[in-house]
Amino acid sequence: MKKCVKGNPGYLHEKLKMEILRTLLYFAIVAGVFFLGYSQTHTRKNLLTVVAVVGCLPASKALVGVLTRIPYHTIDGALAQEIAAKTPHLTVIYDLILTSTEKIMPIDCMVIFGNTVFGYTSGKKVNPQYAASHVREMLRQSEMTGISVKIFDQYQTFLTRAEGLENIAAVEKESPTGCEQRIAELILNLSL
Repeated sequence: MKKCVKGNPGYLHEKLKMEILRTLLYFAIVAGVFFLGYSQTHTRKNLLTVVAVVGCLPASKALVGVLTRIPYHTIDGALAQEIAAKTPHLTVIYDLILTSTEKIMPIDCMVIFGNTVFGYTSGKKVNPQYAASHVREMLRQSEMTGISVKIFDQYQTFLTRAEGLENIAAVEKESPTGCEQRIAELILNLSL
């Protein structure tokens, strides 16, 4: 099976599938250990029952990962292809779930050029201004100042801004700089 890299389209879907498989495997191991102990002693009061109960901890943690990811979906493939076709000179990252102490903010896509970051969210509950200020604050805490961050909840507005950045990048004919890569890596590290 091909591993999907964080920041690529489809990452959330692949990560959810892996989390579900891991959870099922963990709970199957717990059930197997419990039933092995029960089949040998014909009672629940044995050492393997204790092992099975302790094994529920990592299984439950994996289940929390599944429950955390279920509400959030990956970006539509057609949108991802359209964005990729219109932004070949920009650093683009997809399928982000940013978290703050107060909110969870799914961001479908972010484009980065120089000290400018534009993002698009299709989430109806996401406040674009709050998400942008949160990203800006996280960048500032990592000593990356002067970064302009704007999150859009309208796809066409986002695409227009991304095309504008692409036109600037095409004229300057520069490959992504180290600063852009650092911004992208930091945002990916902040994402689930």
